Amino acid sequence: MGKIEKRLTSARIIILGFAAVILFGSLLLMLPFSTQEGRGAAFSDALFTATSAVCVTGLVVQDTASHWSFFGQAVILMLIQIGGMGVVTVAVAVFTASGRSISLKQRSTMQEAISAHKVGGIVKLTGFIIKLTVVFELLGAAVMAPVFIREFGTGRGIWYAVFHSVSAFCNAGFDLMGTKASYSSLTYFAADPIVNVTIMALIVIGGIGFLTWDDIKREKHHIRKYRMQSKVVLVTAAVLILFPSIYFYLFEFSGLPFGTRLFCSVFQAVTPRTAGFNTADLSCMSETGLAVMILLMLVGGAPGSTAGGMKTTTFAVLVSTAVSVFQRREYTHFFGRRIEDDTIRSAVAVFMMYLILFLSGGFMISCIEGLPLVPCLYETASAVATVGLTLGITPGLGLWSRGILILLMYVGRVGGLTLIFAASSGARRGNTARLPQEKLNVG
Repeated sequence: MGKIEKRLTSARIIILGFAAVILFGSLLLMLPFSTQEGRGAAFSDALFTATSAVCVTGLVVQDTASHWSFFGQAVILMLIQIGGMGVVTVAVAVFTASGRSISLKQRSTMQEAISAHKVGGIVKLTGFIIKLTVVFELLGAAVMAPVFIREFGTGRGIWYAVFHSVSAFCNAGFDLMGTKASYSSLTYFAADPIVNVTIMALIVIGGIGFLTWDDIKREKHHIRKYRMQSKVVLVTAAVLILFPSIYFYLFEFSGLPFGTRLFCSVFQAVTPRTAGFNTADLSCMSETGLAVMILLMLVGGAPGSTAGGMKTTTFAVLVSTAVSVFQRREYTHFFGRRIEDDTIRSAVAVFMMYLILFLSGGFMISCIEGLPLVPCLYETASAVATVGLTLGITPGLGLWSRGILILLMYVGRVGGLTLIFAASSGARRGNTARLPQEKLNVG
């Protein structure tokens, strides 16, 4: 037992935890009463849906509202909640609630799971995450409830409000609007200000990360006192919402009334980061617009948030490093603080990993299914960045293509570096000697 425990590093605990929850969710969704027809889901459908829910992606092979029963929808919502908060966070919360002490190993695992800077205060931070999640999800549900009750009746309206609030805060993108039209997402509410603003607010709140909210809680409006990471997250998030919104408004939704056009433009800029809802028909967008959304999907949200993607901080480090090279500066910096070389190397590695997974997955699905490359790349970007947006090809994909998307969603949620560290954690460096150095010209 001792040897087994030693082999279970923090990285391995995280990846095994997510895998266990996905498998458990798949088994629940295969139960007869999980589907509307009462026959249970096929294993491939259940596994795809459970993976998408736990990895807070939102890609589906069966319409959530029309295919799954209330029990099935509740299972999906539970998986979304666990996946959004993180398997380790939920486990620590359960341990704390039961009165059990949290070991140093568990604290270290929690630190890695939420990208915290230190182990100290990690249990207190976990409590803050739970409270923050409950408050914002209930608030979002309360705001949207009158709209959904008016549309669907009291019981269903309350359920729809809760479901969409949790799905939005966890950046999952699952919806129950199949009762209007299958796979329609929130297009029916494209002009509704309450639904638009609430969903966008929940996506952004969940996507900027719990550490950023910890800064906001402690320092209030004194932004100068925030951690450098929080400042980078907030500035990058604002830039990545503002400029795509302007582009979408000018070039993509010109035929809509002013209010609807404005909402659609901002919503389609917010949702790729990485929520998966849409209020516009994505298949009608230009290839340039789709390319912009692919880039936004790959960037994703902040570290330690409910969002996926390679993370806004990774994107910011890459941009700042390029600028420092152009300006012939010796180092990369933000807000008067220098960035470590290890951070820059990690950012480059993460970027290359996402790029390779995104491109290779798209090429393979295009070859296997005989589909145009653009929708396949859109699909794989959505999967690896755990977004959930689609151009409508997901339900028709074969088993091999579904398997590719499942793998991409899983890697995107647990983190590619986490998987690599888990696989190589037992390796030992043979020596610390350095190889001879020689100059290599690039660019």
